[in-house]
Amino acid sequence: MKQQYYFLLMTLLMPVLVFAQATPAAPMNLPKDAPVNVTIADAKTGNLLSSEIVVFKSRANGTEFQGLSDSTGKFSLRLPNGSKYDIYILGFHDSTSYNVLDIPALKDNQFYKNPFNVDIQFEAPKSFVLDNCTFETGKATLQPEAYKVVDELVEYLKRKEDEKIEVGGHTDNVGKPEANMILSTNRANTVRAYLLTKGVAPERVTAKGYGMTIPIAENTTAEGRGLNRRTEVKIVE
Repeated sequence: MKQQYYFLLMTLLMPVLVFAQATPAAPMNLPKDAPVNVTIADAKTGNLLSSEIVVFKSRANGTEFQGLSDSTGKFSLRLPNGSKYDIYILGFHDSTSYNVLDIPALKDNQFYKNPFNVDIQFEAPKSFVLDNCTFETGKATLQPEAYKVVDELVEYLKRKEDEKIEVGGHTDNVGKPEANMILSTNRANTVRAYLLTKGVAPERVTAKGYGMTIPIAENTTAEGRGLNRRTEVKIVE
């Protein structure tokens, strides 16, 4: 996605480093990674959000760790100590870094007694453009490179099994308005039909053509017309 529409508030609570008791076996058996508890909620309603993927990416070596929120909007994981982690919320086709979690390095006789608590509140975008969802010129036939992004939409809908969407087709202003309306409708229906072949329930997807009626850029340049020729997904429920 070219634009981000997220709003996020995040609280990171740092646990205290606790020294292990001086018993012979304790330091050897204690885990050296850090427990992390994550809670994610809607910024407007406060409702806990399920099936959200949160990614922690180590700045030290680029290793990624991720978790999927459950029906209570929570999950837990463990992260190696001694690194800072960029925190991402994974969207449909993109992810944006929101904050950083710093997990200090431990000495030999240290361990984490309490978990790090990461509380996330955000407002997910209600619509997004399927970048590179291209069609043959003047037709409603998907080009080969378009299937990758449509397949990503399939995976998104499988994860967000309670969401319903509208697939909207849009054109530039080249040609007659009536023809563009028909073309955009046919293209939206092509995407919907493909989703259904991949197991998405028919009642979860509607298709609508908007023709040239809702441009997002000027039609006076080739670049602007390219932006207006798009397939857009709206979350309707």
